[in-house]
Amino acid sequence: MTMSNTPMAASPLTRAVLEIDEYASGLGWDQPARLFALVDTARLRTQEPGLANQLGLDNSPEVSGLTPIEQEEIPAGKPLDEFLGTIAWPDAVVGCALTVERLMLPPSAETSVPEGLSEAQLAKWVAEHPDRQEVRMSVAVLRDGARESALRLREKDSPTEVLTGSDLVPGLAEALAATFAD
Repeated sequence: MTMSNTPMAASPLTRAVLEIDEYASGLGWDQPARLFALVDTARLRTQEPGLANQLGLDNSPEVSGLTPIEQEEIPAGKPLDEFLGTIAWPDAVVGCALTVERLMLPPSAETSVPEGLSEAQLAKWVAEHPDRQEVRMSVAVLRDGARESALRLREKDSPTEVLTGSDLVPGLAEALAATFAD
């Protein structure tokens, strides 16, 4: 993973979420959700030098921050919130991140959503809506409560068009933060 488009002034968490967004972007669209553990890069180099080399982390002291490590595939067919409820992280993991694709509607279309639809009917209605937009959401949380997310629209699939912010996907951030709850 490279960080070619990542602003160095950004916080380590922002850099990690943008690195994950860039990695997911390289895989293309129509991908399953992916889960990442976030580990302290300096600690990883000290405690797991072999793994650090595999991940291409050189020994330069200025390389600090967080290293995302992709986890096993999320089981297909299992609801994401159920899957996240089964996770327990080892102490070395300081945070986690998830990248997932969704369809969303612009706020102008939300007023026209038919009442009383089941979740499946609503998903179908959104999927068929002419103004729907495909979005890839990368959300990261740290044990200390810090959060960051990156959103990339399929129609504006460029690193310069990625939105970042700590509160863009609050529900997903809550679900990820809950994986660290005792």
